[in-house]
Amino acid sequence: MTNTMQITDKLLQIPTGRIATVSRTTKETDVQVSLNLDGQGNCHANTGVPFLDHMLHQIASHGLIDLEVKATGDIEIDDHHTNEDVGITIGQALFQALGDRKGIIRFGHFVAPLDEALIQVALDFSGRPHLSYGLTIPTQRVGTYDTQLVREFFVAIVNHSQMTLHIQQLDGINSHHIIEATFKAFARSMRMALEIDPRRSDAIPSSKGVL
Repeated sequence: MTNTMQITDKLLQIPTGRIATVSRTTKETDVQVSLNLDGQGNCHANTGVPFLDHMLHQIASHGLIDLEVKATGDIEIDDHHTNEDVGITIGQALFQALGDRKGIIRFGHFVAPLDEALIQVALDFSGRPHLSYGLTIPTQRVGTYDTQLVREFFVAIVNHSQMTLHIQQLDGINSHHIIEATFKAFARSMRMALEIDPRRSDAIPSSKGVL
C-alpha cells in the first residue's frame, strides 16, 4: 500500500508554468506565439497563410498543446518569410517553456496514417538541433501553399527548440495527405516526449545530467 501511494503521489506532480509567450519582429514579419505544453489542444492561428494555419491546428490538437499564433508578413511577395518566422518563433517558445527539460520523457515517436499516406516521426528534445527530412511531396503546391515550405518550417522549429527530428515517408501519393500526416505524427511524437515521467519527475533525462 505504501509503494502504491508513493507512485500515485508522483503521478500527481504535474509541473506548473510550462508556458511561454514569444514575439519576433523583423522588417519582413511580425509574429506572436503563446503556448501551454500542458493544454487541451486549443488553437487560434492567424498567419495569413491558410494551409499553415490548418497545420498549426494539427500540432495543437494532436499534441494537446494550447497554441495561439498571430503573424503578419510580406505574403504579397510569397509565404516563405512568414512560414519560416512562425517556425522560428514556435521553436523559441518551445525552448522557453521547456526550461531545463527536467522530468520530461524526452523521446517521442509515432507513425501516422492518412488514407494512402503513412509518415513516421521520431524526435528527441536533446538540446542538439538536427533534422533528417525524408518527404517526397509530388506537387509544388497544395492550394496556394508552396510545399517546399514544409521543410523550411521544420528546419526553423528544430533549430530554435534544439530538438533532433527524423521524418520519414513510408507511403503516400497525395501531397495534402503526406503533409498533414507529417504534422499529426510530429504532434503525437511531441506529446509523448513532453509528458512527465513519473519515475524521474525531478530529474533531467540524461546520463550527463544536462540537456
